[in-house]
Amino acid sequence: MSRLSVPARADAPAASQPLLDAVEQKLGVAPNLFRLIGTSPAALEGFLGLNSALGRALDLKTRERIALAVAQANGCDYCLSAHTYLGLNLAKLTAEEVALNRRGGSGDVKADAAVAFAIKVMRERGNVTDGDIAAVRAAGYSDAGIVEIVAVVAENVFTNFLNNVARTEIDFPVVRVDEAA
Repeated sequence: MSRLSVPARADAPAASQPLLDAVEQKLGVAPNLFRLIGTSPAALEGFLGLNSALGRALDLKTRERIALAVAQANGCDYCLSAHTYLGLNLAKLTAEEVALNRRGGSGDVKADAAVAFAIKVMRERGNVTDGDIAAVRAAGYSDAGIVEIVAVVAENVFTNFLNNVARTEIDFPVVRVDEAA
């Protein structure tokens, strides 16, 4: 059971209703995470704005790969479950690729550099080395791409931390961090 209130869709604050309508229109449902964030209309508006903007950054597969790696590293079963589902069904990642992502890598050379860099950014709280920057640049990422990787990490750290705080009930096929990747 969630430690923070996740309102039923109809019980969300009035200011969150149009934002949740947009989520539901896009996803077909308003998942527990969005309803949880929606308890604060300001937080939901900010999150959806960042999420929408980052939807134009990197490519979907790379964003999902990073989300999987960060969720695994942060021990977030909710986000790991959600991004495993989205990675397999929306981004069309293979099960093998999802397993690699959870371990902080990728079978794609360029994506591997992005995922490895994302994990270093998260674990080192941004205090990466010059060599880390050189490696991600050598894989083909510009300074803008590096900024986008850091932004995707930050977006996912927010949802990981919030779901870990709340112990949000998982409304996706359940995948546990402690299960083998």
